[in-house]
Amino acid sequence: MNPTQRSAPRVVIALGGNAMTGPDGSAAPTAQRDAIREAAGHIAEVAAAGVEVVLTHGNGPQVGNLLVKNELAAQVVPPVPLDWCVAQTQATIAFTLTDELDAALAARGLSQRTAGLVTRTLVDADDPHFREPSKPVGRFLPKDEAERFIALGQTWEDRGEKGWRRVVASPEPKSVVDAPAIHALAASGFVVVCAGGGGIPVADDGRDGPGLRGVEAVIDKDLTAAILARDLDADTLVIATDVPNVMVDFGTPAARPLGRVTAAELREHAAAGQFARGSMGPKVDAVLRFIDRGGKRAVITSLEHIADAVSGDDAGTVLTA
Repeated sequence: MNPTQRSAPRVVIALGGNAMTGPDGSAAPTAQRDAIREAAGHIAEVAAAGVEVVLTHGNGPQVGNLLVKNELAAQVVPPVPLDWCVAQTQATIAFTLTDELDAALAARGLSQRTAGLVTRTLVDADDPHFREPSKPVGRFLPKDEAERFIALGQTWEDRGEKGWRRVVASPEPKSVVDAPAIHALAASGFVVVCAGGGGIPVADDGRDGPGLRGVEAVIDKDLTAAILARDLDADTLVIATDVPNVMVDFGTPAARPLGRVTAAELREHAAAGQFARGSMGPKVDAVLRFIDRGGKRAVITSLEHIADAVSGDDAGTVLTA
């Protein structure tokens, strides 16, 4: 994609799924809306500074809820596939975010409006992760209950005392199928909410011509955000998390935050095993990929610091080309 010349800087912001739940992790609708309202205020501050904002988000807790509903209702209605769960949570979170963002923008005297786009992400049907699913999703179940879903073709693993847990493929994102529509909306002045949960995973089904189909998988939303930021020619990629900085030697007396850092330094810390695979690891991987593929600037910081991170202040862990 070759975005047209624009006068305003553009930022892609990736929110964690837990940023849209209550402080105690509650995913009740009221708790989610309250959390989204708070997030919308911080995002509106970025837009108020004259920045084009494209917003993506996680959906782990929300998909987890749908999987529980699948399990409880399996004898009454057929369980829906995982790509459908991603699509449903994308739409629910997007409409809630756009409602709250519209209100937050209006409260600041801005005439901008928001748009939510259900978004597909292309993966390779031959990705090795499909042969060896390893990403845990949903809740733990006793063996006899897990066996009902194994009979439906799902993969579950014995996780010891906690019980059995479903594991699914987490393939590498190749491209954001709907990136041209996202670019068009952003260029028209909309704050765009898109690619939730890393995007709905789709693969080429091998038919003549374009033939995409949904696949049972989940995609890391930070890795998709890095691709999206590159394709949209974003000036900055911001990964919003629950801590103000990336830490090294976390959990030890030598723990320290990283501020401005080079790609080489960050890669060295990653190689030394400083960043957990299930938490900070994918975020570090995402910002490195964005910079390696021509991105100018990436920041990992907490939600309340994103406006400062975008404005150029030394907020968060900052990686530049």
